[in-house]
Amino acid sequence: MNRDWRDERIDQLVAENTALKAMVEKLLARVTELEEKLRKSSQNSSKPPSSDGPKVPPRPKKKASGRRPGGQPGHVRHERPQVPPEKVSKRVVLKPRRCNACGDHLAGVDVSPRRHQVFELPKVEPIVTEYELHSLTCDCGVSTTAELPHGVPTGSFGPSVIAVVALLMGVYRLSKRAVPDLLQDLFGLSMSDGAVVGCQQKASAALEVPVVEAKNVIASAPVKNADETGWREAGHRAWLWVVVTANITVFMVHLRRNAVAARALLGNASGILGTDRHGAYGWWPSKRRQFCWAHLIRDFAAIAERGHASKRIGDALLDEADRMFAMWHRVRDGTLMRSTFSVYMRDLRRRVGTLLAEGAVCLHTKTEKTCKKILRHVESLWTFVHTEGVEPTNNAAERAVRHPVIWRKACYGTHSEAGSRFVERILTTHASLRQQGRNVLEFIHAACVAKLQGITPPSLLPSSNQPVLVKAKLAA
Repeated sequence: MNRDWRDERIDQLVAENTALKAMVEKLLARVTELEEKLRKSSQNSSKPPSSDGPKVPPRPKKKASGRRPGGQPGHVRHERPQVPPEKVSKRVVLKPRRCNACGDHLAGVDVSPRRHQVFELPKVEPIVTEYELHSLTCDCGVSTTAELPHGVPTGSFGPSVIAVVALLMGVYRLSKRAVPDLLQDLFGLSMSDGAVVGCQQKASAALEVPVVEAKNVIASAPVKNADETGWREAGHRAWLWVVVTANITVFMVHLRRNAVAARALLGNASGILGTDRHGAYGWWPSKRRQFCWAHLIRDFAAIAERGHASKRIGDALLDEADRMFAMWHRVRDGTLMRSTFSVYMRDLRRRVGTLLAEGAVCLHTKTEKTCKKILRHVESLWTFVHTEGVEPTNNAAERAVRHPVIWRKACYGTHSEAGSRFVERILTTHASLRQQGRNVLEFIHAACVAKLQGITPPSLLPSSNQPVLVKAKLAA
């Protein structure tokens, strides 16, 4: 049969229909992708909560426990200890003269009176030491000028001032212009903005050796957590990295957010590392790595929001995560033995593995990609189950970066490499000493004195003979 113009027209329409179907599928995929981007929030991605818009629904509130606000029965009271009698500056003895009931005169002494202490701050003025450097001329005609004694700074500010400036900037996040104002108001000490920078540089140099020592110890720690957050250095994008152990925290500013930077901070792959799923840590062995389940829950929430088979898989994974955390909290509270927990987790681990395998072939591109990536390191989901001291979340590292994140919002980063080194060292010093309950100002002062006198600086490593602050211990 010969083809006529109608057959050609049919072929043309079929081709156009096929092309239109392909275009519609492409546009629908694009719409789906854009809708998912619009739905992204801190609840289903790694975006910070501060980026959530007004349309993002708030996190569901936990059910009321029925308990009254405040400390619960068994809670250890945190009270300010009274100053011992020998440390009291002034004592006022108050005795009642008459009885409140009958009005008779009262006499005698209360052997255990109620002690009410009122604290005041003394007026603080700088201690100024003046060195007169005489120049004397010899009979030979040569003039000789006296030199400063060993350990006396050549500048105008001693170790105590340098330590306070470093504390105000790195711990209390004051700007370079706010520090002179505070010093003037509290101590009557006049200082320029340039002098603040000078003190910052001297404090940074004094803390270099203790921080390097802490970094070397971190590399061999049996358990650690790592994280990174954005930073700025000299107007360029940079990253602030942190690694946390039980009693040492180390920070590092690096221009990259990759494996090179991670290796520079962590050293060799020694011990167990808790992180999110960021690829910069991919070189760490899966058997000695713990993925953060808080981040995994966000991934599961994103899977559930995609609909169809992806929604069923995502909802099921969220349910399994809730079961895991319910049991884990009992382990932490001491109401569930770890050995029993390990037995309970066998079925849960098998169910999670099955769900991830289903997600890897669910015909949704993004869900398949996410599930396949998790399955490649599935061992990293369960390290906390069989290893004590390992948490299922990366909260330790995320809490550590909270302080510098607030600082970054006020200072917008650093202007030079020297500024970044100060940030690393003061943050490391502050976080590590707070973990150990040690006084930050005293440590910085001792480090500055050691630098000035050329002696061994104090160590950031914990030691049994180091004093522990009661206040810091209670706050921890």
